[in-house]
Amino acid sequence: MTIHKPVLLHESIEGLNLKSGDVVVDATLGGGGHSKRILEEIGEEGALIVMDVDFQAIKDFKFQISSAAADQFPIKSHPEYSGQISNKIESLGNIFLANSNFTGLENILKEIGIEKVDAILADLGYSSIQLEDESYGMSFLKDSELDMRLNKDQDLSAKKIVNEYSHKDLERILKEYGEEKFSGNITNKIIEQRKEKKIEKTSELVELINQAIPEKFKHGKLHPATKTFQALRIEVNRELDNLEKFVPAAIKSLKPGGRLAIISFHSLEDRIVKNIFRVQARGCLCPPDFPKCVCGHEAEVKIVTRKPIVPGEEESLENPRSRSAKLRVCEKL
Repeated sequence: MTIHKPVLLHESIEGLNLKSGDVVVDATLGGGGHSKRILEEIGEEGALIVMDVDFQAIKDFKFQISSAAADQFPIKSHPEYSGQISNKIESLGNIFLANSNFTGLENILKEIGIEKVDAILADLGYSSIQLEDESYGMSFLKDSELDMRLNKDQDLSAKKIVNEYSHKDLERILKEYGEEKFSGNITNKIIEQRKEKKIEKTSELVELINQAIPEKFKHGKLHPATKTFQALRIEVNRELDNLEKFVPAAIKSLKPGGRLAIISFHSLEDRIVKNIFRVQARGCLCPPDFPKCVCGHEAEVKIVTRKPIVPGEEESLENPRSRSAKLRVCEKL
């Protein structure tokens, strides 16, 4: 059985500045490690809203919490909610389970009847369970169907992208989302192969990537397929577009003094988080040559982490997948 290790667990919980009775959102539930720790901090007087577009993650967490000893995760009966709230939200005492992408945060809170929250956490990485479960088709280390969808109801999959995207669009996503310098070579190999036979397995794509990348570039720290698989996962699950929508909505959903903590795993994600935090922490946004402010913009947050927090040596050794993680925290004014 795959055991998920939550990344930057101590640092993220500390960054959220939690206290007993807080209302908290874990916007990317994944393996549930952060949520379990949040429950310990907020106690039965608090409330936890967990969100994930992957229904299996919600299902697994519900089972874990329901099966746990009562003194480990005390669940307090909620006076207003019991059972199913909507087709996406279920209540388990003071825990609300929402099968939704985090872009639906404001709607989820509205449906539950919560206006503002004390803290929000988003871990943008995939859980070990998702990466190692062959049914997701996420990993270049597993021979499985090319898929990569967290939401199995959506039509777009990695297989569809690889076999149906135009040469131009395929090369663009490998270059932009994977920052792959051999995007042209890899795209040419894919287009050439799919003329003869549809590319359906992760192993088939890995083989094409290996053929496209010059030998001297295959022996670095990263597996040759890392960047291509990253690009496909981003495109399939609309990760960057969704992140740009989520961060401002999350800030809006915080109470004054509430905190937003985001853990990113590659430069594209971290850049989006950093830039939005900076804009929201600024007052006037007018060009510097304007004699006076005409935009009326006021700072919404203060940045708690001037530099991103990264895993220490011990965590990096114990959990190699954590090595690229960066944690940024802001506080609502």
